[in-house]
Amino acid sequence: MISEKEAEESISPDHISGRRRRSIFMVTRYDTRVRYRSFDADSMMDGGPPSPALSTGTAQKLQNKTLFFDYDNTLSKLDQYYRRVKRLILRYMSPTIGLFPQIGGENNDVAYVRDSIYCAMSVWSLYQAYSRLDDDKGRIHELGQSAVRTMRGVLFVWMRQAHNVESFKQGQGPMNALHSKFYYKTGDPVVGADKYGHLQIDVVALYLLTLVQMITSGLQIIYTTDEASFIQNLVYYIERAYRVPDYGMWERGSRYNNGQCELHASSIGMTKAALEAINGFNVFGSFGTSSSVIYVDIDAYNRNRTIFETLLPRESASKNTDTALLPTMTFPSFALHDEKLKSRTMEKIERKLKGKYGFKRFLRDGYRTVLEDVDKNYYDAGETKNFDGIECEWPMFDLFYLIDGIFKGNPAQVEVYKARVNDLLKQLPAGDSILPMYYYVQRMDIEDARRDPLSISRRSSKEWIDGRVHLMGNALYVIASLLLDNLLHVNELDPIRRYLPASERPRKSIRYSFFQGTASDLIVQVVLIAESSRLQSMLATYGIQTQTPHQIEPIQIWSTWELVKAYNYLGLNPKLGLTGRPPRPIGILGTSKIYRICGKLVLCYPIMFEQSDFYLSHDMDLVIDDLKADITFLAKFWKLSGRPTFCMVLRESDLRGEHFGQMLNLLASFKRGDCDGVKIRTGRLQNLVSTSCIEHLDFLQNMPEVTMQFKAFEEITTVTAYRSLTDIPRATRKISGYFIRPEEYELKSTWDICQCLKTCDGTRMQSKLLHILLKREGPNFYIEDGTLVDKIERLAKKAANTRNWQVVRFCYSILGKIVDSLVPSVTSVLVRGKQVTIGVFGHEEETISKPITPAEMKTMIYRLCQPHDICQAVLQQELLISIGKLISTTPELFDGILQIRIGWVTHAMKLELEYECGEDGEPDKIEELSPSSVNHLLQRILAKDLSNRQVFTLR
Repeated sequence: MISEKEAEESISPDHISGRRRRSIFMVTRYDTRVRYRSFDADSMMDGGPPSPALSTGTAQKLQNKTLFFDYDNTLSKLDQYYRRVKRLILRYMSPTIGLFPQIGGENNDVAYVRDSIYCAMSVWSLYQAYSRLDDDKGRIHELGQSAVRTMRGVLFVWMRQAHNVESFKQGQGPMNALHSKFYYKTGDPVVGADKYGHLQIDVVALYLLTLVQMITSGLQIIYTTDEASFIQNLVYYIERAYRVPDYGMWERGSRYNNGQCELHASSIGMTKAALEAINGFNVFGSFGTSSSVIYVDIDAYNRNRTIFETLLPRESASKNTDTALLPTMTFPSFALHDEKLKSRTMEKIERKLKGKYGFKRFLRDGYRTVLEDVDKNYYDAGETKNFDGIECEWPMFDLFYLIDGIFKGNPAQVEVYKARVNDLLKQLPAGDSILPMYYYVQRMDIEDARRDPLSISRRSSKEWIDGRVHLMGNALYVIASLLLDNLLHVNELDPIRRYLPASERPRKSIRYSFFQGTASDLIVQVVLIAESSRLQSMLATYGIQTQTPHQIEPIQIWSTWELVKAYNYLGLNPKLGLTGRPPRPIGILGTSKIYRICGKLVLCYPIMFEQSDFYLSHDMDLVIDDLKADITFLAKFWKLSGRPTFCMVLRESDLRGEHFGQMLNLLASFKRGDCDGVKIRTGRLQNLVSTSCIEHLDFLQNMPEVTMQFKAFEEITTVTAYRSLTDIPRATRKISGYFIRPEEYELKSTWDICQCLKTCDGTRMQSKLLHILLKREGPNFYIEDGTLVDKIERLAKKAANTRNWQVVRFCYSILGKIVDSLVPSVTSVLVRGKQVTIGVFGHEEETISKPITPAEMKTMIYRLCQPHDICQAVLQQELLISIGKLISTTPELFDGILQIRIGWVTHAMKLELEYECGEDGEPDKIEELSPSSVNHLLQRILAKDLSNRQVFTLR
């Protein structure tokens, strides 16, 4: 801080006049604005914008708030910081790879990625402070290149593990994680993933966020397209943080330190911030081309955002709160701008973890306590109880509150934490003041500390006594000191303005999508595409205006999977063994953008309109409900610039059956401009392009041969026209095939079964016979005009057209199908503190207590369900999808439920059907109900206990 004497000297007339090319900065403490004040035209720094002189009254009001300092004083103080950073930070940088150890000393063996990034931040902060000056004595270049060296060192050691990144994209697990510590001199891995918690999603996200900040400030860190493609793959690495349990900031997983990973709000929040920052960012800086632009999956971003906000104010399932949330809520990520939720989280951390000497990491944390057995990697069951009340307190977390107070312009908060930090400083033998790593309870004070934690004095860690430095804490101390001394402005520490709401941040480029927040009156654009001119003419008789694929040319309509094929080239790098974007489906937010691909405009329809999708798309009642839900979802969660454009593909098969009236009503509501309270605008696609969100996939320009691989949605050519609704072929009602017992055919030859299939008309009997052949001959067995799999898929489609849902479910189950977005639905349940149990009622069950991969989910469902009830393997998937939606929209339905046992829910639904039909009636089988009917039945079951409280309205 600047003393009062220095302030008086800096504003004295003798100090100002008589010297040319002297600049006097006027910086308002705790204010986010920087101004230049000119007392004399000749004394203003070249390039400084002139300001009108302050009146006497105004100057008097700002007297206690404004400090003045001149060029010489500023340079002198910066030089002091430079020498300090050289002695306490840069001194310990690896001369070969640029990384830093956790504690700087004479003998450094291991470098840590997280500590290295924070050290790079402190060096870069001083670089930013020097950038205000003209004559910097060459220190700007030295400091900038030192920060670049560290960031490139992290990039170097991670690029050597590119195979881990590729493996992690396929299976997110600890064994495929990027390492978080390396040998200090060589950059080689120190210990394997089986012996250390390397899986720390927040470290990779922190690196990407810091990378964007430094490149924005003018540093050049990424040099080649190979490095740019690796950065894109790091985005893929963190995109699924919302369902990847990791070890968190403390490398220990759950608070019980038993080797188990769990979802951490700090990791998910840091990922959210990184994805916001790097979306549409050019990692080559101002020199970049289209090949160095980074793209983010907006649907993955949205899932991270919703899961993050759902977890808060908790850190994880086992940690009620954690100081790991501080760098997520405040500097450097500023991941949350919901002030109420942020205040709740920050206050909870203060209330539960704040002590006289800093903050505890989390409750019952045994790290560095005198009772911890350092020879054990993991704790025994119940061992964490021994650390209750004696957790170490870490002073570096006071700095997060201090920096947060400066960003918020809260002088009271700044003064409180500034005083706390000053009281905790220690003096090195060389004379530098440093912050100890932690304060611990001595063995003789343990009982007193448990009775009254504030009554005893703690001892500081001993690294400073030996002249060693805890680098992360003291790197943060340098940043906080620069801010306090008005040598560094918040906009220089945060060039991309993370501390501001999304709508107030400067836009990087108008060519690529940009997060800007949700408009209060957002309009959703809906484009109606008819598959044939015949269908278009028929709908026109009801006043519904549509377009055919020919009429929107040269704009093309693509399937979601065609867009997935295009994204497969993003980040592709054979030299590094990287295959680009994993073949994950594009969500509703991603398909609501218009894409410019190789000079063509492309609009994609959502996956619900895919004919080859899970059988749920064949139930029009469910599709209509999902359509309304998706429109509402778009209006609520759209965060990009421009309006969302929803492409609705209308097929003749969708207009069959008793649900056509509901579909017509939905289309009519679109025409009126309102759908469940959401503003809708329909029209010709050509007229809606100018107000849409347009994403340029420029990375495909370097691959001209790929344009031939994409197939646009084509118009169906028809001969006759529909004159009215009565001309449309109706969906045939379900015809129950006669029941057969499979054991009658088990012993018959394959030829006999094939002959029986030729003469059998019932879909149910055909499905049973095909199942026997599938088990006996395998999926590639050729029968009639295709393989067994082809035959079963055609039969499933035929059964769906006749609404024979039992056969549909049977066919999809024996094919081993799994519905998209099943894992995110389960994750939505888990983050609300509930568990999910899979299995058939009365048989073996397994509990899901943490997110698992889609492959693991599929294996579990079919292993537990199919041997006992074939249809339940897909029926339980339906229920999981419905429960995931309900718990997000109507969480009160699950109050008091700690474990959702899907097999028991299915059994309860069967009992409900028996109860509703009465004693004399024949109850419907749950397998025969349509998916929408199953969904409604589930809601009735869950609402039973809430009916008296009038929380849920029964249908």
